[in-house]
Amino acid sequence: MGKQVKDFNEGERIDTNLLISQLVRGTTNSGSPYLSLVLQDCTKSIEAKLWDVKPELEKQLEVGKVYDFDIEVIKYKNNLQAKVLKVLPIPQSDIKMDDFVFRSPVDKDTLRNSIQEGISLINNEKLAKIVSGALNYYANDVYEYPAAAKIHHNFIGGLATHTAGMIKVAVALCNVYPSLDRDYLLAGVILHDLGKIEELSSPVVTEYTKEGKLLGHISIMDARLLQIGKELGLEDSEELLLVRHMILSHHGQYEFGSPVRPETLEAEMLNLIDNIDARVNTIDKALSEVKEGEFTGKIFALDNRVFYRHK
Repeated sequence: MGKQVKDFNEGERIDTNLLISQLVRGTTNSGSPYLSLVLQDCTKSIEAKLWDVKPELEKQLEVGKVYDFDIEVIKYKNNLQAKVLKVLPIPQSDIKMDDFVFRSPVDKDTLRNSIQEGISLINNEKLAKIVSGALNYYANDVYEYPAAAKIHHNFIGGLATHTAGMIKVAVALCNVYPSLDRDYLLAGVILHDLGKIEELSSPVVTEYTKEGKLLGHISIMDARLLQIGKELGLEDSEELLLVRHMILSHHGQYEFGSPVRPETLEAEMLNLIDNIDARVNTIDKALSEVKEGEFTGKIFALDNRVFYRHK
């Protein structure tokens, strides 16, 4: 297996197996071809450059496969980066993929129980049927897919981890503010990102599907809910109308992809809870990669701010 990415240090030369999770072709100012890569194991990822790449080697390299990399670890813009010195193919049948992919820190059974507990708190029978119908439609994928290709909860089981975290926040918020309708808020939390299962290609090294690029998970889930509502005979119910509104508005702003803005109390809170859980995960991830007393690199999703890891 070799040295893990989390243990890489500047100035080291390392020979180890790594998975290619991203690959972008480029050309230098002098016309030489190169590859920008993201390499990873189950502990961490690292950006890498392969300069003066030969055409025959470039044809061999594929996203989602593991190779034997000989690299030099350097520091670039205050972040570690790998300079690829040599790369060799290895039989993929010899690879244990769990050594190279990111997984939720919470096991699948625990996530499943957390989401089922959330459903059990929904007293409105129509809402409970709609939520259960959506979960049954997507089945086990709910517990395998990431919540995003990048940024937050971008690991196997990330979608369910994100949902389970939001359920806890929603329940706590309802205990503080009795005016919130817990049934609607929990329904919105559980349903809001399920469209990502169709937006993203797979749980591992995911990309956006054609539907994901052209429609996006918000529109996908709205259409799916309408279909489920019709199958349940609930297409004209206010419950279906309001949860569809929560899906369509959960990004909060037009510029963030919401076709409408929140216009119920629960829709407004869904947007805020979504942001809370996503931001905590994003910042936690960045802080885990620096030592106490240091700042993270700039986080693009958070206005390119840096965050300080205090003691």
